[in-house]
Amino acid sequence: MKVTGFSFVKNAVRFEYPVIESIQSILPLCDEFVIAVGKCEDGTLELIQSINHEKIKIIETEWDDNLREGGKVLATETNKALKHISDDTDWAFYIQADEVIHEKDLKTIKDAMLKHVNNEQVDGLLFKYLHFYGSFDYIGASSNWYSHEIRVIKNNGTIYSYKDAQGFRKNDNEKLNVKTIDASVYHYGWVREPEAMQRKQSNFGSLYRGKEELEKAKTAPKKYIYEDSIHKITPFKGDHPQVIIPRIKRKNWAFDYDISMSRISLKDRTKKILKNYFGIDLSYKNYKITRK
Repeated sequence: MKVTGFSFVKNAVRFEYPVIESIQSILPLCDEFVIAVGKCEDGTLELIQSINHEKIKIIETEWDDNLREGGKVLATETNKALKHISDDTDWAFYIQADEVIHEKDLKTIKDAMLKHVNNEQVDGLLFKYLHFYGSFDYIGASSNWYSHEIRVIKNNGTIYSYKDAQGFRKNDNEKLNVKTIDASVYHYGWVREPEAMQRKQSNFGSLYRGKEELEKAKTAPKKYIYEDSIHKITPFKGDHPQVIIPRIKRKNWAFDYDISMSRISLKDRTKKILKNYFGIDLSYKNYKITRK
């Protein structure tokens, strides 16, 4: 069984993406790792090159400014990396530049790969998500955060990154048949120095709303105020992946929030009642869970 990791990145230094930790977290499972590095001037290419590992294959790309609507460029860059993985790859392991896998889950992931590698009814593996917000000590607990997503797919030539690269589709816009696994993605996209967070948010908005967002960025505050954009959060009581620990120790900002003010919304209360008492799950699912 051959496994290839793949990802994309641009401006990782400027926006403080933990891309090195992302790559390192799944490298033990991978026979190779393909990363598409977008043209930029903040030293991102040199950062990736500094890993200096024989498994890593770097593809230099240029982002298409004509795709600055709906996040399309993110899927395009993902697909560029996907197309460069070796033809004899069985599983393609996708990880975004702000996502990390815990070392304790690597065996679970590998076992699932081995079990389903020849199962033609399974297109991919579905992971749980932990979304950290404002600090490494809190995670999102509202329905605004997606709870699961596909991160491992079969390399059969029919699967591609979809919309803004959150998930995948196959053939003519078909949802993938997936198996759920007991492994989590640690998403650190909302945990970074406030000035870097503001820069990232302004840029990220432009990938969805184009030039209009770039104009807004000129008058935006210099620092992102985490406390102004909170849904429900809850303390994180687990342990972090080892690769992210040095970054956690370097944290140099305060996230002051009264957790008692974090309350579940009426929408989330309603969803919870429908799911717990009536078995009705209203959350969006970009996949089909198979029992075959």
